Amino acid sequence: MDLELIHFQILGALLFSIGLYGVLARRSAVLVLISIELLLNAVNINLIGLAALVDRPPDERVFGQILAIFIITIAAAEIGLALAIVLRIFRNRGTANTDEMDLMKW
Repeated sequence: MDLELIHFQILGALLFSIGLYGVLARRSAVLVLISIELLLNAVNINLIGLAALVDRPPDERVFGQILAIFIITIAAAEIGLALAIVLRIFRNRGTANTDEMDLMKW
């Protein structure tokens, strides 16, 4: 079976939808962070699929892969910082539930 761009787009849309549902429906901060990572990986799948299957010279196809590596790097930094914040909130408040994190409210 020969892969086409639509296969990558369908997979990316499916993963993005699952991640968006996870961000909107989950209450645990850790599960929300995992869902955000799923959103970013859906974007990466679309970028890699587009870069691999576009009719361009090979030196221009690498741009999508470079963007995907950049997104992976930013996502790793984001998840490290976010998990540190969630861990600190859990130690201070005893819960990682997003409904109970009203620290900034008066």
